[in-house]
Amino acid sequence: MASNDGRQTSADGTWATGGTNPPGIGWVADGAAPAGNALAGLDALDLAGRAGSAGGRFAIRFWNSLWPKVLAIALVLVIWELVTLSGYKKEIFPGTGPTLVNLWDQAKTGTLWQALGNTLESAVIGFIAAIVVGTLIGAVVSRIPVLRAAVGSLITGLQTMPSIAWVPFAALLFGNNNSAILFLVILGAAPSIANGLISGVDYTSPLLLKAGQMMGLRGLSLWRHLILPASLPVYVAGLKQGWAFGWRSLMAGELIVLVFNHPTLGELLNNDQSLSDLQSATAIIVVIFIIGIVVDSLFGAADTSIRKQWGLA
Repeated sequence: MASNDGRQTSADGTWATGGTNPPGIGWVADGAAPAGNALAGLDALDLAGRAGSAGGRFAIRFWNSLWPKVLAIALVLVIWELVTLSGYKKEIFPGTGPTLVNLWDQAKTGTLWQALGNTLESAVIGFIAAIVVGTLIGAVVSRIPVLRAAVGSLITGLQTMPSIAWVPFAALLFGNNNSAILFLVILGAAPSIANGLISGVDYTSPLLLKAGQMMGLRGLSLWRHLILPASLPVYVAGLKQGWAFGWRSLMAGELIVLVFNHPTLGELLNNDQSLSDLQSATAIIVVIFIIGIVVDSLFGAADTSIRKQWGLA
């Protein structure tokens, strides 16, 4: 039936044929708000949930990311102290307090900081080189089926191979210098990065690729503007795994390949073992543990940023 404003109505709703209904809204139940108003209400709720100063939101995010790590460190310290109090191998197992005092004493000397700087320098240089190598290999293998069938299993085999098995080869190939250690880092990290990119490309929708090609994307432009952004979440996960393998390879290399007049964290651990100084060795392990937490936080921040850009956080 017809309403006063010229719209055709039924017994339980309104069929909009004119009047002031929002465009695209045809059926509106009696007593219900138009869909446009409902969407506006949802937007208002979303904005209300994000209300507050930028400083306050940053403080909340910082605390939410900090407290799990503080809790993990506290849990490790509690377990460590309980083992110490139990008397398990107390003649060689250091307590929490003496170890932290030893770490503070080492921090007041230049040797620890020089070793830390050399180790981080090798880690960064090796990881950047591994990113370049792994990304190039992953990009080529993922787009060439024949090459993937031939090399795909080889990349996975390299990824699962213990990095310490390459130490003799690296030492013979490069000698006892930093190049051998960098070789181990690259060999440890690059396969995981390549596999991460290959997996990310596999999850790129074929429809998205066809749409990009219809828009004129070819070659490098297709990779830059479509494939890499689409595979970024899985690729970042591969980077994180690659860092973990590369860091382990670095520690293994520094423990065995001792470079003259080039102190590293691995060399300090090796010296402490030779002197049976478990207290100092444990202090170095604490430093390595802290570095791991910091790097994990950086990757976590990158992952959160990507999820926000994708509308998942």
